[in-house]
Amino acid sequence: MPSGRNSVNSIIVGGLSPFTTIDFPTVTSAFVVFCQGCFWRCPYCQNRLLQPAKNSKLSWKNVFKEICQRKGFVEGVVFSGGEPLIQPAIMEGIQQVRAEGFRVALHTSGAVPRVLEKVLPLVDWVGFDIKAPFAKYEKVTFYGGSGRLAQTSLNILINSGVEFECRTTVYPKLLQQDDILQIAQSLREIGVKTYALQECFDKERLPMHSDCFAPEFLQKIEQCFQKFVVRKV
Repeated sequence: MPSGRNSVNSIIVGGLSPFTTIDFPTVTSAFVVFCQGCFWRCPYCQNRLLQPAKNSKLSWKNVFKEICQRKGFVEGVVFSGGEPLIQPAIMEGIQQVRAEGFRVALHTSGAVPRVLEKVLPLVDWVGFDIKAPFAKYEKVTFYGGSGRLAQTSLNILINSGVEFECRTTVYPKLLQQDDILQIAQSLREIGVKTYALQECFDKERLPMHSDCFAPEFLQKIEQCFQKFVVRKV
């Protein structure tokens, strides 16, 4: 197999979870591959060590071998991150996994629309992170044009017909009730059916209080979607 930049073995794996029942909701169990590297710098990121696109002790070759050994125990493989779409060989990795009979899920912020469009025909489910109202994205990501990239990617995802969930991690220092309501209303208008609000953690791994989880406010958000999920500790 070629060892160049676009070889499947060039996928940089920063971590893995051999068994999960929550990261791929349309299968009973899955194997999660955490891809190294992300050029957005969200201050609340729980996988901050995965942000630099540095080499890892985990080789794709060995990770793929472990995935294959899980046949019969897991139904699907989740490509998460970091941001998996910045991996030059992500499509080759997905193709390799599918060839072994696994279903595939993708966790993404939509940072690379052109790559998302290419891989979607190979993906069964997508978890799509919504960071903020699109006009306020740069305050969260610290990356120019990130709102436009995310909005373009979400439109591609909606038009693809692939099953997906949008979800927002509520970082209280940057997102208030007005922001979440604006997100919910804009997602409803473009046809998003499933949405989740996720609690954010501080450096001590304790939940950060936000009035966005007040019951009366959650009722407002729930009315915008066919399926609404709240993920708290």
